[in-house]
Amino acid sequence: MTFSVLATDGRGAVGVAVSSSSPAVAARCVHLRPGVGGAASQNVTDPRLGTALLDGLERGADPQAALDGVVEGRDLVEHRQLTVLDLHGKAAAYSGARSLGVHHHRVGTDVVVAGNMLAGTHVVDAVVEAFEASSGELEERLVTAMAAGLAAGGEAGPLHSAGLAVVRSVPWRETDLRVDWHDEPIAELRRLLDVWLPQRDDYVTRAIDPAAAPSYGVPGDER
Repeated sequence: MTFSVLATDGRGAVGVAVSSSSPAVAARCVHLRPGVGGAASQNVTDPRLGTALLDGLERGADPQAALDGVVEGRDLVEHRQLTVLDLHGKAAAYSGARSLGVHHHRVGTDVVVAGNMLAGTHVVDAVVEAFEASSGELEERLVTAMAAGLAAGGEAGPLHSAGLAVVRSVPWRETDLRVDWHDEPIAELRRLLDVWLPQRDDYVTRAIDPAAAPSYGVPGDER
């Protein structure tokens, strides 16, 4: 029901892009912690596992050890599909025996991708390879990778939701975009990103130094 890409730019940014046939996928599957790393918890999703993976990284475990600590001995883990990645690009992934439909995961350079109910395992390969070949802001690279997965066949059924989130140095998500129900969620996510990205850094400035932040000309914000 879901495929996701978790990646870093190697300069402190970590992000996730995800899409699914179910609604509001990013609300359940995306887990990021500035200065620590990222995780995705999907398939028959238990969002608590994403938090547990990040807790492991923050305690100093490498991604494989953090993943092992979450998976080993956990009830119902055979239903879960998990990825985890640290700030240095090291990653690990797990697909439980009861992952739905055609499922696959793959670790690449600074990226890890997982999917279930796929048109084929090649979809995951297409996402990894598109990310590795891309350039630009991490947000752009993540959406480019997702679009490549869709072009390769995506899920076995239609997609309806998508999301994109990225953390960097500040203690909140610098980018956090969601398409919770749409006939073309990845294309709509790209449209949102085109609107958001030119303003992203200004909203960080607004939080840190409001006097230095630009005005966008909305009523009541003429400076």
